[in-house]
Amino acid sequence: MGLTKQYLRYVASAVFGLIGSQKGNIVFVTLRGEKGRYVAVPACEHVFIWDLRKGEKILILQGLKQEVTCLCPSPDGLHLAVGYEDGSIRIFSLLSGEGNVTFNGHKAAVTTLKYDQLGGRLASGSKDTDIIVWDVINESGLYRLKGHKDAITQALFLREKNLLVTSGKDTMVKWWDLDTQHCFKTMVGHRTEVWGMVLVSEEKRLITGASDSELRAWDITYLQEIDDLEEPEPKKIKGSSPGIQTTLEAEDETLETDEAPEDVKKLGSIKMREGRDRVVNLSIDKTGRILACHGTDSVLEVFHILSKEEIQKKMDKKMKKARKKAKFWQRGEEDVEINVEMTLKDEIQRVANIKTSAKIKSFDLIHLPQGELKAVFLLQNNLVELYSLNPSLPTPQPVKTSRITIGGHRSDVRTLSFSSDNIAVLSAAADSIKIWNRSTLQCIRTMTCEYALCSFFVPGDRQVVIGTKTGKLQLYDLASGNLLETIDAHEGALWSMSLSPDQRGFVTGGADKCVKFWDFELVKDKNSTQKRLSVKHTRTLQLDEDVLCVSYSPSQKLLAVSLLDCTVKIFYVDTLKFFLSLYGHKLPVICMDISYDGALIATGSADRNVKIWGLDFGDCHKSLFAHDDSVMYLQFVPKSHLFFTAGKDRKIKQWDADKFEHIQTLEGHHQEIWCLAVSPNGDYIVSSSHDKSLRLWERTREPLILEEEREMQREAEYEESVSKEDQPAVPGETQGDNYFTGKKTIETVKAAERIMEAIELYREETVKMKEHKAICKAAGKEVPLPINPILMAYGNISPSAYVLEIFKGIKSSELEESLLVLPFSYVPDILKLFNEFIQLGSDVELLCRCLFFLLRIHFGQITSNQMLVPVIEKLKETTISKVSQVRDVIGFNMAGLDYLKRECEAKSEVMFFADATSHLEEKKRKRKKREKLILTLT
Repeated sequence: MGLTKQYLRYVASAVFGLIGSQKGNIVFVTLRGEKGRYVAVPACEHVFIWDLRKGEKILILQGLKQEVTCLCPSPDGLHLAVGYEDGSIRIFSLLSGEGNVTFNGHKAAVTTLKYDQLGGRLASGSKDTDIIVWDVINESGLYRLKGHKDAITQALFLREKNLLVTSGKDTMVKWWDLDTQHCFKTMVGHRTEVWGMVLVSEEKRLITGASDSELRAWDITYLQEIDDLEEPEPKKIKGSSPGIQTTLEAEDETLETDEAPEDVKKLGSIKMREGRDRVVNLSIDKTGRILACHGTDSVLEVFHILSKEEIQKKMDKKMKKARKKAKFWQRGEEDVEINVEMTLKDEIQRVANIKTSAKIKSFDLIHLPQGELKAVFLLQNNLVELYSLNPSLPTPQPVKTSRITIGGHRSDVRTLSFSSDNIAVLSAAADSIKIWNRSTLQCIRTMTCEYALCSFFVPGDRQVVIGTKTGKLQLYDLASGNLLETIDAHEGALWSMSLSPDQRGFVTGGADKCVKFWDFELVKDKNSTQKRLSVKHTRTLQLDEDVLCVSYSPSQKLLAVSLLDCTVKIFYVDTLKFFLSLYGHKLPVICMDISYDGALIATGSADRNVKIWGLDFGDCHKSLFAHDDSVMYLQFVPKSHLFFTAGKDRKIKQWDADKFEHIQTLEGHHQEIWCLAVSPNGDYIVSSSHDKSLRLWERTREPLILEEEREMQREAEYEESVSKEDQPAVPGETQGDNYFTGKKTIETVKAAERIMEAIELYREETVKMKEHKAICKAAGKEVPLPINPILMAYGNISPSAYVLEIFKGIKSSELEESLLVLPFSYVPDILKLFNEFIQLGSDVELLCRCLFFLLRIHFGQITSNQMLVPVIEKLKETTISKVSQVRDVIGFNMAGLDYLKRECEAKSEVMFFADATSHLEEKKRKRKKREKLILTLT
């Protein structure tokens, strides 16, 4: 066997330069008992928790591969539900930062998540048009609700009633009875997509936002209320704008349930919105008093929903005015009846408009007990802003209290560079340059610049040079962060720069068809005695086409220039004479690099190919199909013939230029990759993408074997294909059956395999035990039985107990799907084992859940099998008795807890301490006010 070349694996180390990604929503979270201070934002596949007061990242909820699309905090503030692009949902603990619960049920991205009032159930809506209600405590799906024809945009639980309201892009708002899992009413009053909705006024008003600029208000009347009223005539309510229909605009599908709304009537439209575009987000705070919405612009419109007392006061004032008016116009006449009708404007008042610094992507509200309203925004330019206002003031003015900006660029990073000591990383975008510490990932310097396209550290790492889109060279000093000099280098965009190997100068190439040579020099300013660094133009090479990329050979004898005519021309540096022309690409060469020994040049093109050429004769050694889209960046690893390429297909690939082999693929970015930089020692790579994230990749000491890498790729492809396969049909399930909520994944397949292996082991061990008994009987003495090593690893347990351990080890959310793919040949053994376990009274709840599911999906085969009839009869007796025992225990425990609760309340210690703390806080507030007053007087 010949010698094999050893490679070292590169792995993802960190994500930085990102404040919040655009696909998800921002939410307030409660940490350490503080409200309104911490926010959770989606950050590609992770979730970042930011401290708004300090502007620091304090917690990262680690994701896997898929991008985050939706966030929802639990009502108790201890957990955060996170929806992903592949349809999975994970529930993270905000105390530990771990996501132990995973729900797989949707086939497409999760678009909305909503907890019920107690936090025991979670409703999720997706682009696959389904709504799934999950049991958070039992970690399993309850039912799937089908009916919408397009993506779900919002889902709301009603507090007091077991109802769910959902809206979708199919223009429908549907009401679901969760007891029967059926849609009993569909509102068809919208003509365009419904983007958001909220319930206000004790859930008797529904406000919806659609693709037009209006907010529609709907009046909800419940059956219970109609029964309670002696006079069933509804109160007359007039729309705020003339000509609004007040007819019932919902299909008459009402079921006879006490909780169902009998009537959903359109009251009118809130035309107080100033925005003329569609409603993007519509939200309400937890008190139900503040309503806010925004469109595709940078303005959030805040409304105040008045209470019954405030509305009554307003109506009394209106009545007073009407009476005065009537007295003035009808002097001497008898009292005339005056009717004042309540409109939507009397219920909802505009508070203020909050203007942010950029377009709003999402927002969240929190109304603090002191009366202050805080609104946090995730903006479309990688920015988080916090505003506060007091809605109780006559003219409330929003105040910007904090913003998180230093952690990232406002636009895509177009150039990256490493310092010579591998410690500092430069990133430059359309408006700023940032210097990052590679080890801490902290931004240590930010400088404003023009639209940057290329950059490098000046030898010594004290200055940096930036090439801009307008053709300028900008020289910055890192110690002071000042712009030292701006030079008009090219008439068009300055696409590329290359530092000379002797480190005395550099070369630039631009869209003005010129290659210019520059030398560093020290010059004296008029106002200063000290010399500073500057650059001097020495030579110009005029070409026939736009220059896209330039690169020096390590010996500084040759210069490679990539042109717009799809060729790469090689020139002698000293005489600028033409040496070679490398042609073969079908589209322009965007990037290229020359190896450390000057033997090879690798070129990457927009035609998706990478070509490896010899620099001695200009022959093409190999053409590689590298990416599924344009190759955007290419760079050799120092002192090797290995190189990295980055493409618009979101992948970074490593190649061997000697053996022409693909070594490994680094996946992580969710959008096109613009550039990358390899550190001078080759241990680190930094890449930037259109998803606004910077990613650091680190070289490990782990050797990479190509055969193993290919095997891992095949396994990953198989796992992907499993999740994309058609879901197995549930026997006996009809189209309207909403019971099954799972989805086939590689984890459920593995769980089913573990069950099958456990049953096989149980069968083998049972046969062995029978044979052993026969041997002992024949020998007339006890012969030791060899113990299975698997059973020994589990603590020398019996084979049947091992099967139970396997069932207990399967995640609750994956249990049904694992049993569904199980062949029927294993079911008889499982049923017999379940009978044993339930008789012993171990894990009755889990076993009954498995048992009922197996009976449901294999009903026909089980009932037709005569051998299983006695087993089913025994199971019937044992399950009824054991379940009633468990129920009695739970009832006893509940009664005990109620008794303890009453005892605690009788002592009233808790109430006493609560009162004491509130009094103390009030005293502190008064003291602070008094101190401020004294200071102002003095």
